[in-house]
Amino acid sequence: MCKQCELKPVYEFTNKRKLCKRCFVNYFQRKVLYTIRKFEMIKMGDIIGYKNSGKFRDVVLQDVLEMFSEKGNVKLLKLPSKKRINKIAVSSTIDLESEEIVKDIILGSLGKMEDFRAVNKKSIKPLYLFLDKEVLLYAKLKGLKYNKEKIEKNKICDFINKLEIKHPEVKRAVVNSFLKLS
Repeated sequence: MCKQCELKPVYEFTNKRKLCKRCFVNYFQRKVLYTIRKFEMIKMGDIIGYKNSGKFRDVVLQDVLEMFSEKGNVKLLKLPSKKRINKIAVSSTIDLESEEIVKDIILGSLGKMEDFRAVNKKSIKPLYLFLDKEVLLYAKLKGLKYNKEKIEKNKICDFINKLEIKHPEVKRAVVNSFLKLS
């Protein structure tokens, strides 16, 4: 049961804390706002461009950016746009970031590590601290329309996913370790 509402839970954290639908959506939106503040992604007056390919990450990114633009003084533009933008929002999650970090470590190409930051020049990643399963659940709970995507498998991705099953929070630990280094 959800600890706050005592309703049927839709999500359970690794520490066994459970959230109902309403509490999960609230948690997700608050965490997006926290991520934006923590990494100083957006300032008042920013013009943010984003791409929506119809995949679940992009649809959720658009939803949370619209939520943020209602609260803050920012303007959103769908890419490609002929108008001038000063930030580009990217729909990258912990799953994608941890996979790329581990891949670069294994392949020994550590020269482009700044690409894994939550903010890199004009690029911002509001979904940076979320797992794919959290983003997908948010899309389903909010009733957002998205295209099913075929997940590309590779050995590194399979390795990380197997590690995550045996040792929950491994993906988060990879990204957090990177954040401490940078």
